Amino acid sequence: MARDLDVRSDVISVARPVPRPRKPVKGNRTGAGHWTPWLYLAPALILLGGLLVYPIYQLGLISFLRYTQAQVSGGQPTAFVGFDNYNTLFKDPQFWQVLLTTLLFAAACVVCTLAVGCALAVLLTKVRALPRLLLMFAALGAWATPAVTGSTVWVFLFDSDYGPVDKALVWLGLTGFQDYSWTYGRYSAFALVLMEIVWCSFPFVMVTLYAGIRAIPAEVLEAAALDGASSWRTWRSVMAPMLRPILLVVTIQSIIWDFKVFGQIYVMTSGGGIAGQNLVLNVYAYQKAFASSEYGLGSAIGVVMLLILLTVTLGYLRLLRRQGEEL
Repeated sequence: MARDLDVRSDVISVARPVPRPRKPVKGNRTGAGHWTPWLYLAPALILLGGLLVYPIYQLGLISFLRYTQAQVSGGQPTAFVGFDNYNTLFKDPQFWQVLLTTLLFAAACVVCTLAVGCALAVLLTKVRALPRLLLMFAALGAWATPAVTGSTVWVFLFDSDYGPVDKALVWLGLTGFQDYSWTYGRYSAFALVLMEIVWCSFPFVMVTLYAGIRAIPAEVLEAAALDGASSWRTWRSVMAPMLRPILLVVTIQSIIWDFKVFGQIYVMTSGGGIAGQNLVLNVYAYQKAFASSEYGLGSAIGVVMLLILLTVTLGYLRLLRRQGEEL
């Protein structure tokens, strides 16, 4: 009897259907839950729309108009000229020269900023707590200084009459720097502006990379030290490959910032240097729009810069998305 019950129970357990795993219920995209994130983002989107979309629309609109001081004062009607401003711009040899100068100058600023930021980020990991704290405070102070204020201070430091830098160089025996004007020559002026831009830009690179270095497992760095690797070899073979996503992000950020530099060039070279020898695109657009009252042409330069920076920004967003997928 007990044997029959065991057989029946086995038959029932085999015949009983196995329950299928339940599929996760997808949210209703047409319900209120789908719009909840957009409701949270709505205030920021409205603010950004007012601050960005409308000015960009006006910039693009003016670039297709004949808009000079005569139109501003109402003396002549505003006329739609299509792509005439762009044709005038692209046929101007000075525009291509300024564009090439801007690209080369921005590249030099990015390379120098990354070099200084990376070196100091590694240095922060080697020094004790107090020197590290002092260096961080000094770097953040340079980063927080407004561009106009910092540029004015640097102009005073390198002034040919009262600047302490020339006096210190002469005291060291470099007599060629007696009353030397750093802003007179084209390359010396660019070098002076480059140093100021690196001074106010390297803290972002330093702090970001320092945070990335601190996230590297200590065992990896200890293994490199036990193998006898120097600091440069450790950085090149161990740290740099592991920090590659962060390095790409800070590089693209630096490209965007240095390509659209304005305040440092305008203040330190008095509006672009002698005969426009230190012009970059932002200062060139300012001169065309406000000094020459050719607002349509200046807007066209602004649109070209916007398209270039938009291309870099899209690459930056794609990089962030790829980095998020890797993580």
